[in-house]
Amino acid sequence: MSDERIAKAPNIWMATVRPNGTPHLVPIWFVVVDEKWYFATDPKSVKARNLQHNPAIAISLEDGTNPLVVEGNAKIVKPTKKVVEAFLKKYDWDVNDDDDYILFEVTVKRKVLGN
Repeated sequence: MSDERIAKAPNIWMATVRPNGTPHLVPIWFVVVDEKWYFATDPKSVKARNLQHNPAIAISLEDGTNPLVVEGNAKIVKPTKKVVEAFLKKYDWDVNDDDDYILFEVTVKRKVLGN
């Protein structure tokens, strides 16, 4: 997924599923490294709790005119050097220095391009 839109997009919309089956949709920072999508969040956030209960996730770029939707599963991981560098480059943020967040890695199962 070397799409330039992915590299330039500041946020994604991320959908997770609450334990009661209802959806939860939020915007969040992200990076893509080696075909995997990464985001960091507070471990007590709704999205983090949802993903620990059910790893299914849907991600979409903000651009509704030329949509890109990714579906997959998320898991908690330790940041690799490449992931740390990607967050530093994109957001000037060192995910290693922020103990208030956990990092999720999304393995893509399905990619849908619109239009």
